[in-house]
Amino acid sequence: MVRAGVAEAVGTFFLIYTGTATAAAGALGKSTAGTPPDSLAVALAFGLVLAALVGGLGQVSGAHLNAAVTLGLAVTGKFPWRYVPVYLGFQLLGAVAGAGGTWATFGNAARSRAHLGATVPAAGVSEVRAFIVEALITFLLVFVIMAVTTDSRVPAALAAPSIGFALVAAVLIGGGITGGAVNPDRALGPAIMSGTFTSVWVYLLAPIVGGIAVALLYSNVVAKASVPSPWTKATRRPGRRPVTGPWPPGTTFATHPPPDSAAETVRPARPSRRTAFSATTGTLSPRS
Repeated sequence: MVRAGVAEAVGTFFLIYTGTATAAAGALGKSTAGTPPDSLAVALAFGLVLAALVGGLGQVSGAHLNAAVTLGLAVTGKFPWRYVPVYLGFQLLGAVAGAGGTWATFGNAARSRAHLGATVPAAGVSEVRAFIVEALITFLLVFVIMAVTTDSRVPAALAAPSIGFALVAAVLIGGGITGGAVNPDRALGPAIMSGTFTSVWVYLLAPIVGGIAVALLYSNVVAKASVPSPWTKATRRPGRRPVTGPWPPGTTFATHPPPDSAAETVRPARPSRRTAFSATTGTLSPRS
């Protein structure tokens, strides 16, 4: 349990450090080449590092790295409740350390001028609107996480890139309104280290509400759906029945009913007395 928690702390550290360091670099005018990082660069930084961490830690701890994800999985029975306090504690520890890493990287200017990438509502944005936006973008992220990690029909190889792309989209949507936290830990870590607690309750509660809501929706409704079959009551033609078994898709039995079970196979017709089987051509021909 503790080892999985340590993995969560390490993963959350790099998630917060990568994203907030990129945001701080943009705010401070730092650049590697050309212009400083912009909003797109910040979204890509968060999404790319999350995809990498899901691929690297998914087999160790599940790579939640987000309290909203942990609680959503626990509420739907996909994650044991006894692990929840451990995960939440280590995630917060990693987030605080990640913000500290940004402070150490850029110095006091990162804390005084960039606030270590802390998320606050934009000018003119009410707390209610910020709450709605944070809940919606977390809904998007956790929806994708539920789909690719809890549904056995989804190939495992899609998990990391899908989750990373979802976070990029979420940060792009909410970045100009709320800063795009999508994660209570992403908001709380920089807030603690920079002392910026403006509307912090929004960033703690909204992602949890959105994450739990979508986890329940996917688990109880979406996961029970399947791709509609072309052979429905409305489209089935008289005299033809859909079959399952070792036959090509779309095979029908117009005159004979299908076997009783999919385990049965269709046996080739036996040669009659009036026909002869040719071993050379593999065909039946009339006897001479």
